[in-house]
Amino acid sequence: MAIVFNSLSSPVFSRTCTRLRLDHMMSLRLLSPRKLLPWKKAIQQRNFSQIGFIGLGNMGGHMASNLIRSGHKLNVYDISKKACSNLKALGATVYSRTPDLAKNSEIVITMLPNNSIVNASYEEMLSEGINKGTIFIDSSTISPELVKSLQNRISLTEGRFLDAPVSGGVPGAEQATLTFMVGGAEKDFKAVKDILQCMGKRIIYCGIHGMGQAAKLCNNMMLAISMIGVSETMNLAVRQGLDPKIFAEILNSSTGRCWTSEFYNPVPGITASTQANKVPIELINKDLELVANLANSSSSPIPMGLLTHNIYSSLIAQGLGRRDFSDVYALMETEKFHYKQMFLPHQMLK
Repeated sequence: MAIVFNSLSSPVFSRTCTRLRLDHMMSLRLLSPRKLLPWKKAIQQRNFSQIGFIGLGNMGGHMASNLIRSGHKLNVYDISKKACSNLKALGATVYSRTPDLAKNSEIVITMLPNNSIVNASYEEMLSEGINKGTIFIDSSTISPELVKSLQNRISLTEGRFLDAPVSGGVPGAEQATLTFMVGGAEKDFKAVKDILQCMGKRIIYCGIHGMGQAAKLCNNMMLAISMIGVSETMNLAVRQGLDPKIFAEILNSSTGRCWTSEFYNPVPGITASTQANKVPIELINKDLELVANLANSSSSPIPMGLLTHNIYSSLIAQGLGRRDFSDVYALMETEKFHYKQMFLPHQMLK
């Protein structure tokens, strides 16, 4: 029932205001620090997880640091003593053996260079048994076939597994703005999403086991192809007499615009992030090898993907594997780009 006051000085108005003040004071008492303390502790205990992190390289080191800054307790392992020391200084516990780390962690995240190292690391962890319900998250870039193999082996020990590769490079890892592409059981994805959000901005559920890696590999194929395309386009434009900055502005406001042209332009001085990322040719080509195998197993034609794989394989054969994959432009500019057709095991798909 609505109350209508004829006067601000009426007795009814006065009594109502007094009652409202009393109600407000009671609310403040209920929300006093002493009353809130048990709730605060419960929230903190729920938020803080015992997390294991294996692989503290250029990406993993930043990701692990962000987990600590978010309040999680971290157990870490890496073959680099310096990398371990850096995390220890932030409060992490360093382990000398991965099986011990796994047994003392509720969740284990791996961020490692390639298939063989990932496989060996999981074999070592699983060899001595794990705690029931431990969730393993692999954020490396590996083959979907290995993902499925790991999932089968981990499930036999009553553990849980997610493939969760990332995109965003070193700056994304440092700034906690990575994109996670996650494959596995949806309930497991929901269980760890808050933890992944400590390291990334976009956490995307892609489907069953292996779908995270499938998404990552398809994305990286597009990235590698576009780098070759932008490099030859910029080189051609400059050789016609166009100012590279002016042409880059035109390109990025026209139909040729792409992530590579806008954020990782291979021409020096156009985008600062090109210098910050540093993606070695041998690393992007490792992903292209996985892409080629994936395409072969699914009878998917990838003529541009295989051509790009051939180009980078040729540059690696010339001893250029440790150079950044954007250095294709520098090689073209200085007329040192010598591309030799490489005949790879999985040549053109029919």
